[in-house]
Amino acid sequence: MRFVAGTSSKKRKHPGPKKQPTRGNPQKRQESRDPRHVEPATFGDWVGAARLRTLPLAIAPVTIGTGAAMVVADAFHWVIALCCLAVAVALQIGVNYANDYSDGIRGTDDHRVGPARLTASRKAKPRTVLIVALVFFGIAAVAGLAITVRTQQWWLIAVGAVCIVAAWFYTGGKRPYGYAGLGELFVFVFFGLVATLGTTWVQALALPQEAWFGAVAAGLFACAVLLANNLRDIDQDRVAGKRTLTVLIGRTATRWLFTVFVLVPFAISVFLALFYPIAWLTLIALLGALAAILIVWTYRQPKELVVALSVTSLTSLGYAILLAWAFVG
Repeated sequence: MRFVAGTSSKKRKHPGPKKQPTRGNPQKRQESRDPRHVEPATFGDWVGAARLRTLPLAIAPVTIGTGAAMVVADAFHWVIALCCLAVAVALQIGVNYANDYSDGIRGTDDHRVGPARLTASRKAKPRTVLIVALVFFGIAAVAGLAITVRTQQWWLIAVGAVCIVAAWFYTGGKRPYGYAGLGELFVFVFFGLVATLGTTWVQALALPQEAWFGAVAAGLFACAVLLANNLRDIDQDRVAGKRTLTVLIGRTATRWLFTVFVLVPFAISVFLALFYPIAWLTLIALLGALAAILIVWTYRQPKELVVALSVTSLTSLGYAILLAWAFVG
């Protein structure tokens, strides 16, 4: 047997390119897209990111608060009422864009079930989304300052500042309270009590019982919408480490809590109907409430809860209009 010099009985394998070590989340890396192939956000995308389906929650407390103010006020202060509406709507849109920004940079929305967000989809730069959020917060601040000057209630500046801070830290900052199961509590306080009672106070400089009852109702509707939203995203929130109230108590308890939050406002209106008979008409809005409850209890796909969210939001506005009419009538 002859051996050729410089050779071996086994073929030498040429080393191929070294494999790069796996880093990060492989699933996330596979689903990520090249930003160069992402279409920039259109006007419709920006409108969608404002989440118009949530705006009735901003209009409802102003409507109820204005109706309650007319119970004790001599006249309708339409300029102040419009400024209150501007504050509420601008804050709602501002917090929606702020959530888009904060959840997007944290990666919470990477596997979102609902409509795509601007930041997570990379259709808009995070900085741009943040600037838009700050612009709407600024609009709310200007409208609030106008109310303060008109009413000479200078302490309202502090209230407005607290509202903006609360709106930002819902999902912003190092320890957002929305990630600690406190979202519903703060929504009830600011989109229920503060919004309704504040609207009544600046127009009447008084807080009648009607305003308190209406504030509770508005706050519960807002909480119900948040529950429907978080029930839809429960699986994604668990993966992302977002400990919403729904994540903490589970699906079944969330369904029961949603049902209670939606029905209690109608119990309030039935009580108020003893003094304001027109309040019985608020039971018309109960049809929408029952439809939302049915969806929450029977949904098969998380996307169906978007409908429940929208129906609940519209129900709150219809309820608010009818209750305000009862106060005025």
